[in-house]
Order: sequence, then structure tokens, then C-alpha cells
Amino acid sequence: MALIVFMRGANVGGHRAFRPAALAKELSALDVVNVGAAGTFVVRKAVSQSVLRAELQRRLPFKAELMMCRARELVDLATAEPFPPDASAIGMRRFVSVLAKRPTKVPAIPFSQPAGASWQVNVVGLRGRFVLSLWRRTGQALLYPNEVVEKRLAVAATTRTWDTLTKICGILERR
Repeated sequence: MALIVFMRGANVGGHRAFRPAALAKELSALDVVNVGAAGTFVVRKAVSQSVLRAELQRRLPFKAELMMCRARELVDLATAEPFPPDASAIGMRRFVSVLAKRPTKVPAIPFSQPAGASWQVNVVGLRGRFVLSLWRRTGQALLYPNEVVEKRLAVAATTRTWDTLTKICGILERR
């Protein structure tokens, strides 16, 4: 069973910097595919999450926060087409945040930040540990989905674009 690894806060503004492609190459025995520069990996060989977590921590130059899920969870999310039909409107981008754990308290969804017509982040769904949100630039100080999700759900998260999840599903299909 394939696993997907999402690193939190890696390669952001020079903080927790590493070379994801080089790490994937070091882990070639596990058939690891790097997806982008943010620390997203598809691990196609069957391995337990605990063994994989230990192996990643051993090879990284910093203590990494890792969110992992089974490939089936991600494929099920993608095939469900979870975003509202207008989610691909001009100026909006789709994001998925992966939570470190399920939140103990969930606010009413959907919600926007800031509230009202000038929203920048609109959280539109929660499916297990995946939070679905829309983002748009409004000319105000920028808010990003990850900060809104973490604050409102009180759980650590890492966020990727929907396009990244689509790439992951493509890698899984080509296996």
C-alpha cells in the first residue's frame, strides 16, 4: 500500500531547507517519488508509517513535522470532486490542508477569513483529516489557507494546492 508524505514548514523562506529530489533518490529502495519542493513524497513500496517516519527523520538535517496518509485516502478524496462547481472561477485557487490529527472541535463549515465579501480564504469542506479551501488575492495583507486552518481548527496542518494532489494521483495511476 502506497503512502503519501507531506512535510510541514520545509523549504519555506530558507527555513528547514533540504533537497527533496536528493532525499527521494536516497530512499530509492522504497520507490519514493518527489513531488515539488515543499517536501511531498509518494512512497510506492509497502512500508509502515512508523518505519518510514524514522527513516525520514534519520536522513533529514532537522526535526521534521510529517503528515502521512494512505494513497487510497487521497485518491478517494480526488475522485469525489469535493469542491463546489464555482471553485475554479478566475482568481480562485483550490487548496487541501492535511491535518496532523482530527480536530477535537470543528467550527461550522463553510467559513471565510475575513468574513464577508472581502474574504481571502474560504474553507468549504472537511473530509477526515483533509480540509478543503479556496484562496483569492484581494489586495489586502495576504492570508494563506494554512494559517487560517491551523488557527480555526487548533491542529497543526500543512497545505498543498489541488494541482499537487492531482499530480500525486497521476503518479499513483502510472505505477
